[in-house]
Amino acid sequence: MDTMQAIFGRYSYRGMYKPEPVPRETLKKIMEAGLAAPSGCNTQTTSLIGLDDARLIGAVSASLDSPHFASAPAAVCVLTQRIPGYADVYFNVQDYAAAIENILLAVTELGYASCWIEGQVTGDAKTQADMAAALGVPDGYEVVAYLPIGVPAKDGPRASKKPFESRAWFNGYGK
Repeated sequence: MDTMQAIFGRYSYRGMYKPEPVPRETLKKIMEAGLAAPSGCNTQTTSLIGLDDARLIGAVSASLDSPHFASAPAAVCVLTQRIPGYADVYFNVQDYAAAIENILLAVTELGYASCWIEGQVTGDAKTQADMAAALGVPDGYEVVAYLPIGVPAKDGPRASKKPFESRAWFNGYGK
């Protein structure tokens, strides 16, 4: 699969996963793709925890209250640190967003599916704290996203996108 196929083939899968394991080396490759993303002023504020232990996946995903997350045979938890790039400017949100997109593209290219779960993680301090405790995340790091990974049990729906012409222009807005 080439890069453009991965970009246009990627979608947010919100269903159950087949019980087929994701090999550890494949999970590592996916995580390496995430860590290869750019970061503001090279602060490298994003860290990742790969999960391939079913009990731990169950414990972490239980905090999210969605049974299909627990059915994934692997997952990546995304952590961030607030480190200033220069002066008092922080890029950690952009950093982990870039890392997540790289992960999602790698997942697609390797024949798996995933979904960027952030609102359920960051929207509730107890959920974040429970996930951090289950994963042994030290102070100074914040759990910001959960990405279940696996082979989809069935094909999932794709979100419709607005037409190019309604969101992109050349040489000025609306042109």
